[in-house]
Amino acid sequence: MDKQIRLDKYISESTGDSRSKSRQWIKKKRVKVSGLPVTDPGYKITPGRDEVCLDGIPLEYNCHHYLMLHKPAGVISARSSDQGETVLDLVLGQDYQENVFSPTVYRDVFPVGRLDKDTEGLLLMTDDGDLAHKLLSPRKHVEKCYFVLLDGPVGEEESRTFREGLDIGDEKMTMPAGIRPATEEEAGSHQPDQLSGYGAIVTLKEGRYHQVKRMARAVGREVVYLKRISMGSLVLDPCLKPGQCRPLTHEEVELLKENNS
Repeated sequence: MDKQIRLDKYISESTGDSRSKSRQWIKKKRVKVSGLPVTDPGYKITPGRDEVCLDGIPLEYNCHHYLMLHKPAGVISARSSDQGETVLDLVLGQDYQENVFSPTVYRDVFPVGRLDKDTEGLLLMTDDGDLAHKLLSPRKHVEKCYFVLLDGPVGEEESRTFREGLDIGDEKMTMPAGIRPATEEEAGSHQPDQLSGYGAIVTLKEGRYHQVKRMARAVGREVVYLKRISMGSLVLDPCLKPGQCRPLTHEEVELLKENNS
C-alpha cells in the first residue's frame, strides 16, 4: 500500500511553511485535493497519486530538493562560514512567493562540490546525499565544463598537454582533460564586458583543489576569469543572473539520476 500522510504535513513540507499556517490555508478553503476543496487538516494524502493545489497552484511533495544556483564571485561554497556570505545565504534569501514556497523548504540543502570564492557559475544545491555522493565520486568521472578567460591564447600544444595529463604538484598527474578556444558565441554568452583576455573552454573529469588555475599555470597561462557552465547533464540556465537560483525541473533531476545510477 502507498504511504499516506496528513494534508497539513504534505502542504508544510511542500512549501516550507509551518503546519499551523498550512492548517489555516486548509480551513480557509484555499486547498483542493484532486479538484475538490478539503477543509480537514488530517485528510490523508497519497504523494504521487493525489494532486494538491494551493490557490490553484499544484504542490509537489518531494523527499529531496534540487536547486540550480548561479554562484557569483565573492560568495563561499559552504552552508556556513565566518569568512563572509555563503551559497546557503543566497538560497534562503531568494523570493519564492510566485511558487508558494517559503525559503525554509531549502534549509537543509548543501553545495555539491565547491567553486572557489572568486569563481562563478553552476552550483547544484540539494539535500539528496546519495546523488551528491555519486556526482562527486572519483570513480564516476562526472564531466565538468568551464568557460575560462586567460592571459594568453591556447592552441594545439596546450590542447595536447591537457589531453596527456599534467603535473600540477600533486602525487599523481591529472586525468586527461580538454581545452580549446571558445567560440564567439560562447565568449559572448559568458565573458564579462569589463574583462578582456583569451576565452577558452576547459573540460575536466575530476575536481582537485584550484585545478583549472593550476593546469593553466602549468602550460604558462594565468586565469583572469573562471565560470563553470555545466556538470554532467546539468547546464547552467542562461536566464539565471549571478546570485539567482531555481528548482531543477523533473527532467533535469531524472537525467542526473539516470546518468549516475
